[in-house]
Amino acid sequence: MTYLSNFESIIEKYKVIFFDAYGVLRNYNGLFPGIEKTFALLEAKQKEYYILTNDASRSPRQLASIYHQMGLPSISHHRIISSGMLAREYLDLKVHDGIVAYLGTSNSAHYIESSRLKTLPVSLIDESNIDLVNVLVFLDDEGFDWCRDLNKTVNLLRNRTIPVIVANADYAYPVNKNEVSIAIGGVASMIENILGREFINFGKPDSQLFMFAYDLVRKTSMATKNDILMVGDTLFTDILGGNKFGLDTVLVLSGNTLSADRDALIASTGIIPTYICESAVVG
Repeated sequence: MTYLSNFESIIEKYKVIFFDAYGVLRNYNGLFPGIEKTFALLEAKQKEYYILTNDASRSPRQLASIYHQMGLPSISHHRIISSGMLAREYLDLKVHDGIVAYLGTSNSAHYIESSRLKTLPVSLIDESNIDLVNVLVFLDDEGFDWCRDLNKTVNLLRNRTIPVIVANADYAYPVNKNEVSIAIGGVASMIENILGREFINFGKPDSQLFMFAYDLVRKTSMATKNDILMVGDTLFTDILGGNKFGLDTVLVLSGNTLSADRDALIASTGIIPTYICESAVVG
């Protein structure tokens, strides 16, 4: 593990950079000041980059539009890889008919829309259609009633032995400097424990998201895993996932992991990044 304050000296060593989004490029206040310089440098050096996010609340086009509005036009939707995309791939391959029930907003349901399947929020599942539900997907922490619809979800899964997909494995996310909100991954984990079941997780740190991104890289490049750097702010998702997939990793201290806590967290978890930086801003 190497502590470096100069992010630019690290990315010089790699051909492809994978970035986490929240806590690395932006937070609740918007883009981190100066992050546009990082992407200008990547473009100038002709380095490939992708945004790997557990955010399944919006489509890649919608997420890219948010970056454009914030002042970062270089991030196209083609460069955004969301765990929601893997949920869609699973449904295309494994579920051939019936209803896909989901917890989330109508925007997040973009990922599970299909010509073969009917999508319905859990709130609209009742006795008339429960037997047609063939899969349930956790997409977003908004768009449903946390009492009524979570209780309905528990009882739906008690009565139907169906696959359950968790598109966003994050347990929580910061909403300001001092507070966090429960993410849909935290909700899914609670229901897993209630039911004594294990759900299908597609977000970081599971390897499917990294494999999906690596396959995209290999379509246009001869880059190997040694040529790719994963940049993240969270040990348990970004760094652990990158390490498990065989990538070098850099922990930035601009998000979930605070500078004062980093050494204790690394020692207690055994999750060791290749590098540590204050942020992903160059210069």
